[in-house]
Amino acid sequence: MTVSLRISSLGWGVLAAAVAGLVLGRWLGWLETAAIGAALTAVLVVSLLMTLGRSRFAVSLDMADRRVRVGERAVGRVEVRNDGRSRSLPARVELPVGAAVAELGIPVLAPGASHDELFAIPTSRRAVVVVGPVRSVRGDPLGLVRRAVRWTTPVELFVHPLTVALTGSSSGLLRDLEGQSTRDLSDSDLSFHALRDYVAGDDRRYIHWRTTARRGSLMVKQFEDTRRTQTVLALATDPRDYADEDEFELAVSIVASLGVQTIREQRDIAVLAGPGALRVQTPPLLLDDCARLVQQPGGAGIALLGRRVARETPDVSVAVLVTGSVADDASLRLGARHVPVGTRTVVVRCERGSEVSVRTQGALSLSTVGGLDDLPRLLRRVVA
Repeated sequence: MTVSLRISSLGWGVLAAAVAGLVLGRWLGWLETAAIGAALTAVLVVSLLMTLGRSRFAVSLDMADRRVRVGERAVGRVEVRNDGRSRSLPARVELPVGAAVAELGIPVLAPGASHDELFAIPTSRRAVVVVGPVRSVRGDPLGLVRRAVRWTTPVELFVHPLTVALTGSSSGLLRDLEGQSTRDLSDSDLSFHALRDYVAGDDRRYIHWRTTARRGSLMVKQFEDTRRTQTVLALATDPRDYADEDEFELAVSIVASLGVQTIREQRDIAVLAGPGALRVQTPPLLLDDCARLVQQPGGAGIALLGRRVARETPDVSVAVLVTGSVADDASLRLGARHVPVGTRTVVVRCERGSEVSVRTQGALSLSTVGGLDDLPRLLRRVVA
């Protein structure tokens, strides 16, 4: 429980007028001015007295679900219980919900009695909504002074972006069977490359005995390093890449859909969006971070995504760059040019209402999608 006392700007103005009236009335002998100053002082004193008193409440804030999708119903409950030995007076409780503040009226409560208030939170847009803290407020009718008692801690409500199921749609693009061979040589792996002379310290398990018997000297196997497929999703957050807010929401939903599917299939993934990488340990954590994403002036645009992928994930196997409709083909190719050589790169341009289109040249595919439901079909065309 935290108690705070605040004097409003009107209260400070009344205090200044009261002091000025009393001082001028005494110095100049103006009884009317002194009377006004005394009256204003009395008003302030009464206002302060109205904030006194102690409420013995036990307040709890419960959310039915702290994670919902866009459009789903988000419901919470505030319970106020009188823990005192006497009846409580009517009280006013404030509940901040995002930038808004809801006022709840608490009636007279007998000792041990409680009062519940249910509330619903709009979830029409992806966001992280801070609910609370619940605080009881005492003050005067003029709003000069208020005393607030904080009873709970803030709770975050995550409104996740819409996603679409991609089961089977991404199997050709995000496959990870036995790994992909590299040109790096090692002394132990799955992909056999060649034989070489034995060197002191080599693991004798990898001696090739048939060749050793034929040549008369010890020969050991040498392998090519294999690596698991690493998928990287990179989202442009520069507002100049998007025609409107809806395009950015579509881009976030595409990144979230691809990320959730990749995590569920237990493949290595990194999601680069905003100032850093998003959490990819579980789908809910990824969606929580997606709910926080916003467009940032000066953020990474499509022209910088390839550089970021190369800098932060140099071992990438499959890179998906997602941006808005403002970028032209030249910008899309520029953004993909700096992706590490040999990486399967797919650039997804989000344009509301457009038909699905895919143009593939070598390891690069430039695609356009007009809605989230078109994403599975786009992936099938990219694979084809």
